[in-house]
Amino acid sequence: MRGLVGPALASVAVMVIVAPAAAQLSEKWAWCVNQGGAFSVDQRINGCSSLIQSGRETQRNLAVAYYSLGLAYYDKGDDDRAIAEYNEAIRLAPKFAQAYSSRGLAYDHKGDLGRAETDYNEAIRLDPKYAQAYFNRGNAYYQKGDDYRAIADYSKAIRLDPKYAYAYNNRGTAFDRQGDDDRAIADYNEAIRLDPKFAQAYSSRGVAYYQKGDLDRAIADYGEAIRLDPKYAYAYNNRGNAYYHKRDDNRAIADYSEAIRVDPKYAQAYFNRGVANLYAGWLPTRRPI
Repeated sequence: MRGLVGPALASVAVMVIVAPAAAQLSEKWAWCVNQGGAFSVDQRINGCSSLIQSGRETQRNLAVAYYSLGLAYYDKGDDDRAIAEYNEAIRLAPKFAQAYSSRGLAYDHKGDLGRAETDYNEAIRLDPKYAQAYFNRGNAYYQKGDDYRAIADYSKAIRLDPKYAYAYNNRGTAFDRQGDDDRAIADYNEAIRLDPKFAQAYSSRGVAYYQKGDLDRAIADYGEAIRLDPKYAYAYNNRGNAYYHKRDDNRAIADYSEAIRVDPKYAQAYFNRGVANLYAGWLPTRRPI
């Protein structure tokens, strides 16, 4: 849906110090750190747990194993267990900035923005050049309604990592909420340039064009978002809105129906389809939606 996007959790490669060398990682380490993203969550948990229980790892390597285990539990949707593992990583390596930032993400996912922000602050204090921590804190500020601080953090993330497509997209969303469609579009343009398969950036840019009254560009962007992600219910609904305002009721109804097929609990799409059916064929001066 439209709004913020979040990155995959940070790689742990920078912290891995094991014997043999990283290029010759044991099977359990390969599973645990999952550098190429090739292993299942259960394999990752198995690998990290085996390393922790072996009694043979250094304190620093144990911190990496606990951190990696936290990443696996986070990906599994178990925020509380992820936080517990990050706690252990931080206890063993108090300057482990990535562990603070990742624990912040878990708190954020639980809706505890206060603790999330505290962890992001500490990650940034420990590593002032940690672009992802600024990005994550920007998301927390955005969720709290503090667009100015969110924009400042996204901008810092972009300065540190000029190819950070997610940061451009989310800064665009913050500009959009401030009513600055032109700056939002500029950021969405850059996100798309950096990642031409970024479906949500196309959808978000479509919203900005829609708000400017450029329905044809909005429809084109929603269409590209749908091409990239055929299950993108939000884009179907919004393209339906654009067709509706072009008085193309049949296409609007078809898109609302597709949004409902993809997401049967999409209440707004049901409402919009009902309005479109009600006004189909009518040409009043003002139409709802």
